[in-house]
Amino acid sequence: MRSQIAKFWLLFFLCDIIDLVINMVISSPGNNFFKDLMKLKQKKYRLQTNQFLVEGLHLVKEAIACGLCLEVISKDKVTFWNKDTVVLSESLLRLLSDVEEPQDIFALCQMRTDFSLGNRILLLDGIQDPGNLGTLLRSAKAFGFETVIFENTVDLYNSKVIRSTQGAIFLMTCRQAVLSSFMKEHREYHYIGTDVKLGTPLNEAKISSEKIGLLLGNEAQGVRKELMDLTQSSVTIEMGGMESINVGVAGGIIMYRFRGKK
Repeated sequence: MRSQIAKFWLLFFLCDIIDLVINMVISSPGNNFFKDLMKLKQKKYRLQTNQFLVEGLHLVKEAIACGLCLEVISKDKVTFWNKDTVVLSESLLRLLSDVEEPQDIFALCQMRTDFSLGNRILLLDGIQDPGNLGTLLRSAKAFGFETVIFENTVDLYNSKVIRSTQGAIFLMTCRQAVLSSFMKEHREYHYIGTDVKLGTPLNEAKISSEKIGLLLGNEAQGVRKELMDLTQSSVTIEMGGMESINVGVAGGIIMYRFRGKK
C-alpha cells in the first residue's frame, strides 16, 4: 500500500514538473534565446542570421501563412495554425518591442532567399525614410511590381519598414545590387525615371515594352544622373499648386499607371 502511495506521489510530482517545463515563462534578460532575439534589433545580426522579428498579430499570421515564421513569441501560449509558442514575461516583451504600446506577440522570421525577375521591377536609389520604403513596397505588391532592386537604401527589415508594409515584405523578392550594373546587364527592361521639369506627363506616357523597370530616387536628391542616363523614358506627375509630393505617394501613382496585368 505504501509503495502504491509513493508511486502515486512520484507520478504527480513528475507531471507537475513536466507541466512547468511545457509552460515555462522566460523572464531573465540573461536567457540566451532572449539575447539572440534582442540582437536582431540590429541590422548586422539580421544579415548574419538571415532572420528578423515582426510584431503584432496581423504580421505574425502573415508570416505563418507565407511559411516564413520560425517561432511565435508571446506572453501566453497561442495555438493558431499549429505553431508552438515561446513564452516571455511582459517585461521582456516590452524590451523587445519598438512601439509605445507593445502588442505582446512576435514572430521570429526567416528572410526569403529565393529571387526572380518579373515583368515589373522597382529600382530604389537611396530611399532613406522607413515609412516611404514601406509604402513603396505595399504599392509595389498591389500593382504587380513584385521584384525590388535597391542600393543605398534603408534596411528593408527595419521594424518601421516592416510595419509600414503590412505584410507585403513576405511576398516580395528583394535584392541589394549596384543599380548601374544591374540596369546595364538587364537591357531587356524599359527603364523609366522621374523628372519634374523634362519628364513626359504621366497620363501621356506610352510604354510598349512588356518588361518595365521603374526607378525612384532619394527623397532630397532624386535619382542620380548616372542612373537617369541609363533610362529610356522619364515621367512627371502633373500637379496643381505643388512642386513635389512624397516619393512614397509618387511611386504608388506611377506604379498604378504602369501596373502589371492580373
